[in-house]
Amino acid sequence: MSFPKYPKYKDSGVKWLGKVPEHWEALSVRRLAQSVQTGMTPSPDHIEGESEFGLAWYTPGDFGNSLRLARPSRTLVSKYATSGDAKVFPPRCVLIVSIGATLGKVGFSHCSSSANQQINAIIPGKKVDGYFLAYSLSVKSDLMRFLSNASTIGIMNQEKTKEILVAIPPLPEQRAIASFLDRETSKIDALVAEQPKLIELLKEKRQAVISHAVTKGLNPDAPMKDSGIEWLGMVPEHWRFGPLKRFCEVADCKHITVPFLEIGYPVASVMEVREFELNLSRVLRTDKENFDILNSGDRQPQKGDVIYCRNTANTGTSAYVNTDEPICIGQDVVLIKSRLQNGRFLNYILHGPEMVGQLAQYMVGSTFKRINVADIRELIFTCAPKNEQDQIVKFLDARASHFDTLIAEAERAIDLLQERRTALISAAVTGKIDVRFIAEPAVRNKLRNKVQLS
Repeated sequence: MSFPKYPKYKDSGVKWLGKVPEHWEALSVRRLAQSVQTGMTPSPDHIEGESEFGLAWYTPGDFGNSLRLARPSRTLVSKYATSGDAKVFPPRCVLIVSIGATLGKVGFSHCSSSANQQINAIIPGKKVDGYFLAYSLSVKSDLMRFLSNASTIGIMNQEKTKEILVAIPPLPEQRAIASFLDRETSKIDALVAEQPKLIELLKEKRQAVISHAVTKGLNPDAPMKDSGIEWLGMVPEHWRFGPLKRFCEVADCKHITVPFLEIGYPVASVMEVREFELNLSRVLRTDKENFDILNSGDRQPQKGDVIYCRNTANTGTSAYVNTDEPICIGQDVVLIKSRLQNGRFLNYILHGPEMVGQLAQYMVGSTFKRINVADIRELIFTCAPKNEQDQIVKFLDARASHFDTLIAEAERAIDLLQERRTALISAAVTGKIDVRFIAEPAVRNKLRNKVQLS
């Protein structure tokens, strides 16, 4: 949807702002705010968990995607609100994260509130509506990071906050713009919220297709037999199944630490097995001597093998070796040599949901789960004839690629919608579009009468 522009513009006198509607002003927060205050952290025994009775006490972690701040996870016990142990801000003020990873994040507090020392509060004066101001500042995070010298440890103190310039229309128009943005951004937010659901459904469908292909095959008319394994159920009559060690060789890594170099032989470790195919784009390297040590005992990966992570947060992930480049395996992974099997078929099984239940039986450890090499060899696999494995892999490569494309499109849609949301807010709060008569009917009529009288 395209929106009209204002009939007349003037130079704002601010380079980055450019022209603004003729009746707007470019004013600093210093001139718009009644005051700018910084929060503080009260005594720990004055803070309690989420409560409907205490005073809302915000920290950066309470700032989400919504401009309107929800009830925070912690509150200030009411009887201490006026004890001088905390800053109390009036309703309809603007809170800005002034330090840390989310510096520049903006929230609007409809009710009285408090905050810690990482947050600045702008108490609006008579010329500005707090909610409009929150919208205006929400698209200035880059400017705030610049003002805060965020290349080091950026801090948006009160003085720097006061320097921020904002384009200001008359108050009724501010409220009309905020009302318009509420309505339009809620539509965009609804579309954004649908994308993760779609992505999850696509991933579930992708997994279901893989699971069916590697346990039931592609021929719906193939005679079936009972595997005798509850989670596996019926399998094609001519397929074999059993522990991995029956079909593949599993070689553990060398448990040694080697020096890493910028130039040398790639060391495939846990970071390289997070995708279906081995990713060597950011791989660490080592010298020839240590390369030979790591590959001793028939441990050198060959194209068609699979590298499996058995330790750290990535336990259970695996990657197909798709390169002829000489590589070696680092710590916390094992090499699965597929013998006469199709390595991609094997890797699809490892990526299937049937592995999850089996891994739960074997994994040990508290901080990071790990699986012992002996237990990896006992994982139950289905094994189709080699020619059938090749057909299944060809089918799954095409289907998985299709799902991956759809998932990537949905992820890209989120980025595009969020860009559209930011651009819409920016255009509305700087007067690049005229939304006065696209507002709610009551607001629209009030504004139209005001224009006619002027």
